[in-house]
Amino acid sequence: MSQPAKSARVPRGATVESGGAPGPKAAKEPRETGAGARRAAAQRLTMRRKLATAAMELFATKGYEATTVDEIAATAGVARRTFFRHFRSKEEAIFPDHDDTLVRASGVLDAAPPHENPLDTVCRGIKEVMRMYAASPAVSVERYRLTREVPALREREIASVARYERLFTRYLLGHFDEAAHHAGDDDPLLAEVAASAVVTAHNHVLRRWLRGGAQGDLEAQLDHAFAIVRETFGTGIGAGRADREEAPAASARAQGEVLVTVARTDAPLDEVMRAIEKALKKT
Repeated sequence: MSQPAKSARVPRGATVESGGAPGPKAAKEPRETGAGARRAAAQRLTMRRKLATAAMELFATKGYEATTVDEIAATAGVARRTFFRHFRSKEEAIFPDHDDTLVRASGVLDAAPPHENPLDTVCRGIKEVMRMYAASPAVSVERYRLTREVPALREREIASVARYERLFTRYLLGHFDEAAHHAGDDDPLLAEVAASAVVTAHNHVLRRWLRGGAQGDLEAQLDHAFAIVRETFGTGIGAGRADREEAPAASARAQGEVLVTVARTDAPLDEVMRAIEKALKKT
């Protein structure tokens, strides 16, 4: 992955044609929902992976420079226009899963429990990237080799995965108190540092795993790296949620002959009972 870069967020589900602008057909078609949308997404990903497989085979046998888009399309058994419906260039073709993985990572952030430390949420989100690579170890190792040998592919990889860091930075901006850390109202220093730390830990572990032929427990190695990040940054990294995290899950107090109990909906029953027992002992 790369250093964070500033850019506008592309709406989920948007498609981009080879010229960089949405195609007229995509603009006119109604958005599918439910089972139809899932089926269309699965078909799209299947085709993208088919094109990616063809591209990687040709890059490995003919070389990147000698391979053309027409050859990639022909090897995949589709027309040139089908290729450009899914990718804008041949170097983009060996990264077919990043768009879908970005959506899944965003979904992890959106569904985060309200009392989870935001840094922990981001660590869970980036695991979607890890799972993408771990799902096809042999392909991931070959792709890693290609990106090391071909500068254009390395640049494409950097551009693709930098989107994750921007996603995590935007998320942390909504949960960190930058002013409390003297970063300034318009300076997202803390969020960028935290997002970069998580991404760097992920990349270090992932590259080591790929260089080793995709051997070993990748998730366990990643959890160890994340533990180091949490230990290094300490509790201050979750400043934006500190007040909520310090509040007890349940509390109780006596008002005359009435016992008033307040508890979060996710409060463990034993914690609620302890709060009640503590209040009763004071009466």
